[in-house]
Amino acid sequence: MGFSKDFLWGAATAAYQIEGAATEDGRGLSIWDAFSHTPGNIKNGDTGNVACDHYHRYKKDVALMAEIGLQAYRFSISWPRVLPEGTGTPNEKGLDFYDRLVDELLSKNIQPCATLYHWDLPQVLQERGGWQSAKSPEWFAEYADLMGRRIGDRVPSWFTFNEMLVTVDVASRVGYHAPGLELNAGDALELLKNLQLSHGRAVQALRAVLPAEAQIGLAHCGPVYLPKSDSPGDVELVRRVMFEMLGLLGSDTDAHSLYLDPILLGKPVGWAQEHFGAAYPEFTAAELELISQPINFLGLNLYQGYQVIDGPDGKPMLDENWKPIGRTNFDWGVTPDALYWATRFCYERYQKPIVISENGMSSHDWVAIDGGVHDGARIDFLNRYLLALRRAADEGVLILGYLAWSLMDNFEWAEGYSQRFGLIHVDYETQRRTLKDSALWYKEVIESNGENL
Repeated sequence: MGFSKDFLWGAATAAYQIEGAATEDGRGLSIWDAFSHTPGNIKNGDTGNVACDHYHRYKKDVALMAEIGLQAYRFSISWPRVLPEGTGTPNEKGLDFYDRLVDELLSKNIQPCATLYHWDLPQVLQERGGWQSAKSPEWFAEYADLMGRRIGDRVPSWFTFNEMLVTVDVASRVGYHAPGLELNAGDALELLKNLQLSHGRAVQALRAVLPAEAQIGLAHCGPVYLPKSDSPGDVELVRRVMFEMLGLLGSDTDAHSLYLDPILLGKPVGWAQEHFGAAYPEFTAAELELISQPINFLGLNLYQGYQVIDGPDGKPMLDENWKPIGRTNFDWGVTPDALYWATRFCYERYQKPIVISENGMSSHDWVAIDGGVHDGARIDFLNRYLLALRRAADEGVLILGYLAWSLMDNFEWAEGYSQRFGLIHVDYETQRRTLKDSALWYKEVIESNGENL
């Protein structure tokens, strides 16, 4: 069966990680500007001030996308670039940049896929409470309306949010990402509810201005657990852990259902009500109706998984004897089956077409003496993961497309420039781009629609 004939092959990036031009043409500050300029927050003191200078080099970057043969490109919009104050008067120069980017993509027959929020909240809104503010859904709806009206006639696919879990867990409970909060579970869950309400308001705003055929979804992430075998008992154990159990990786706010059940099933999470008690927010019928506005697809950002077994006390536990195939430069496990099991479980539970909105690995890449970048480990990684994805497609999981992370090496958040995820190597001193061997390999995958895997 393989991948469908209209399967979309592409790559993804995020605005703060690649654009640079942090103080140019009227752009306001984001929480990542404030966070990265605070000593001690980012490895080596790196910032996104220049990053990949994509703001000035987007035409060359789109030309490289075309050279790879990409059919789709998922980019994010810098909220403070288009609304420097978060709300109110738009910044025409910022809007014009996204006009030009979208037009350039279309000129190369590359489908633009826009993400509204990839973590760069305007700093002025953070100072007014950020996602903890009850006004945040109103702010986000205004921003969604602006972008839908501006580029919605040319952008057929939209993601409202990227990885709500990271905003809740990593940025607001652990403080490892901007804005660096350390909230208790109750406050973090209230923040999550505001994110979910904001998603609903954004879907409404986009639907009101986009063409009827426009596709809207969100990009989700969460821990992926792998069964020890394909036996029904092992599979059911892992399904339960992914959606109903807590804390195997140290957090009680990382289960997929906590994020997706209100959005895709229109109901609060039963186990969360029991586990958190009064700390779990109440949802009115009207709020659930807003949160669960119909969407077209579910994006999944997938990188690694962990094998789970029954513990001696009958409770699920991580299998300490299990080892991944290898480890990436980021020390993430190489576990191709994560792409199979996560897509299968999410499709079975939510019955939404799946887009792999991120998948890739960081590797220790450099330009070789012959001028190439020979990243054989990444080719092996992508090949293995795509075979696992094809298995899901063969078994009837509706998968719309695959977006490799990332198009190019970039600012890897708290890790600065120490991790290279790109299909394209970036020399940050000269801004020279070099197609890695993986980019040339990916071109052949696209041309064969995955039949050469």
